[in-house]
Amino acid sequence: MGSRRTISPMKASGERVALASFVIGSLIAGGNSVGVRFSNRELAPLWGAGFRFSLAAALLLAVMAALKLAFPRGRALTGALVFGVFNFAAPFALAYYGLVRVHAGLGQTLLALVPLLTLLLAVAHRQERFRLPALLGTLLALIGIALISRAPLRESVPLLSMLALVGGALCFAEAAVLVRWFPPVHPVTMNAVGMTTGAILLVAGSLVAGDPHVLPERAATWVALAYLVVSSGLIFVLYIVVLQRWPASRAAYVFVLSPVVTVLLSAWLDDEPIGAGLVLGGLLVLVGVYVGALRSAAPPPAPAEAEIVARGHEDAES
Repeated sequence: MGSRRTISPMKASGERVALASFVIGSLIAGGNSVGVRFSNRELAPLWGAGFRFSLAAALLLAVMAALKLAFPRGRALTGALVFGVFNFAAPFALAYYGLVRVHAGLGQTLLALVPLLTLLLAVAHRQERFRLPALLGTLLALIGIALISRAPLRESVPLLSMLALVGGALCFAEAAVLVRWFPPVHPVTMNAVGMTTGAILLVAGSLVAGDPHVLPERAATWVALAYLVVSSGLIFVLYIVVLQRWPASRAAYVFVLSPVVTVLLSAWLDDEPIGAGLVLGGLLVLVGVYVGALRSAAPPPAPAEAEIVARGHEDAES
């Protein structure tokens, strides 16, 4: 009789932490695209994104100081800076531009491409092996989200806006893969440095673009900004917690679960039309997330990833 496979208490605890972080982060992220839509009504896209992440970075730097967290050095600092470029500066510049003309629900639908793109990039970088359940789960979820958002999809949407959102999804996917090449950094520190980098680049971009640097006048815009600032700190800290415990392609399913919340909020606050396939689409999304991300624990890493992790721990200890 074969021996039964056991899971150590530490590993089981880490899985519970990752799962809780994944679910909470997904729910909070659902309101972000709606908040960006409200921000874009008063603030130019690059300036709005830069202003948001300037405030969020200041908040996280204060938390970092309160917790007496060390500033990263060497390759760890390089990883945090790279994360800032690919997870904050580039994708949010594209997403804010796209959401000027695209409803939040449809925008979040396009960002749901992130898990599939992450899987393909992780395989290309030899960090993960190709897994059929991950691909199947992503496809099921995308079909579900398309059903949820089928009313907006019948409207005339500028191609450039849609391409910008797809480009943002590609940047998010690449960030999740690239960060695993560097030594691990505390989630608060990683996001404090990353958001500061992103804020500097976004504000610089807004200066080059000639955006008017004004403050909002409407109460609704300030409420949206407050939500975005607080949620930014929470979501991306939780995302790093998940990334440190799950493969990149599995962690990226946060982009698949959040559109359900986005569509409901957008219909309520932004008059986004909802198709009759909301219930069926929502069920497909949940099934897709279960099949691709939650049904089984992460598989053993590819040989290249094992080398990456080992090298990262050596660098962190040195």
